[in-house]
Amino acid sequence: MIDLHSHTNESDGTFTPFELVELAAQRGVEALAISDHDTFAGYDQALPEARARGLDLVCGIELSTRVPGSKSRTVHLLAYFLRQPPPAEFRGWLNELLAGRRDRNQRLIASLREKGVEIELGEVERLGRTLTGRPHFARILIDKGYAANFDEAFRRYLGETAPTYVERYAPYVAAAIQRVLEAGGLPVLAHPIRLGIPDPAAEEIFIGELRDAGLRGIEVFHSDHRPADMERYGGIARKYKLLVTGGSDFHGDVKPQISLGTGYKGNLNIPMTVLNDLRAAS
Repeated sequence: MIDLHSHTNESDGTFTPFELVELAAQRGVEALAISDHDTFAGYDQALPEARARGLDLVCGIELSTRVPGSKSRTVHLLAYFLRQPPPAEFRGWLNELLAGRRDRNQRLIASLREKGVEIELGEVERLGRTLTGRPHFARILIDKGYAANFDEAFRRYLGETAPTYVERYAPYVAAAIQRVLEAGGLPVLAHPIRLGIPDPAAEEIFIGELRDAGLRGIEVFHSDHRPADMERYGGIARKYKLLVTGGSDFHGDVKPQISLGTGYKGNLNIPMTVLNDLRAAS
């Protein structure tokens, strides 16, 4: 059993890198990818402990990208560095993305305060550590009584339809794919069910366009995917000659229904052959 999609508290998870490695060892996960949002900080910290435990730790990352001409469609890319560590140029680009996040966070603080929400950026950043995102804002809003839970926090304050929502900079998906390829990485479409394209034919066309832009793989196995979804995305992978990946998208306490390795209610059991195929192709 392997898990190629997980998050630490260096992005929007709740487990430290050490705790995540420890949990993987306890659960019998043979290979684990830490794929934090826009940062390798969790992977860098976890690597010594993973080596000490004999865990095959894969260097990964998750990037939020946008589609030209669409204000609402976000495409999440997973990138895996299976042959060499990510180069300094790629890490420098990530620092630019993190600076864009901080700019958005400052504007979000101002928007919230205009609506009478007393919140400071410093208290949110203490939770967010390397990367401060909307889930950290949600936790502060809940703690201060402005929302009862994450759903309400996003509905009233943080979601794209909320009156206080503030958009942040994100690179176009094709440009991000090229950045990953130039850095020696393997770009993969994360949880395609979240593209939100209800028409299967249109969804397939869009994925084909991403393949033409350099996409190398698709996350067939994911906690959000029903068996029929996995079958459909597996078929798309075969048709477009895309590599198959999979992972739980484990976040810890903020998504307690998702278990490392086994996903949602045990819907995942990803074999090591998936990773072997990725390494052979990278």
